[in-house]
Amino acid sequence: MRHKRAGFKLKRDTSARRALLRGLVTSVIESEGERIVTTVPKAKAAKPLLEKMITLAKQDTLHTRRQAASFLMTPASVKKLFDKLGPRFAQRNGGYSQIVRVGWRKGDGAEQAILQLVGSQLIKRAEDRAKRREERLKAMREGREAEEGGEAAE
Repeated sequence: MRHKRAGFKLKRDTSARRALLRGLVTSVIESEGERIVTTVPKAKAAKPLLEKMITLAKQDTLHTRRQAASFLMTPASVKKLFDKLGPRFAQRNGGYSQIVRVGWRKGDGAEQAILQLVGSQLIKRAEDRAKRREERLKAMREGREAEEGGEAAE
């Protein structure tokens, strides 16, 4: 019986499990707008740790920076966590990340999930919209320039 034994083992020993979860949390923070695709148990195990890191970032003291730096893998992720994500979620009381199930992996049939920050899909959508708009404007300008160039050539 597993009474009072909380957490996910993920079929790994302690050090491998810790390294895996640290890597997942660091990846989610570094690639803020991107999606991290992993298995559902790994996403469920990483979600509380990710939320704890964002909660630390909301305080932004030297002590919390050092706590985050001891867990995250790269200094760039610590900087991004405290500079961007902390202020972004300052007014929110928890629920900073979400798990979206996307289906089963073709090779072994493991259920896949996307671990992402709440609101990152809106940021990604806005970036895509801006890029499409810029391409449309560029095409219109090139089209007008081609028309003007065509008239001058005749």
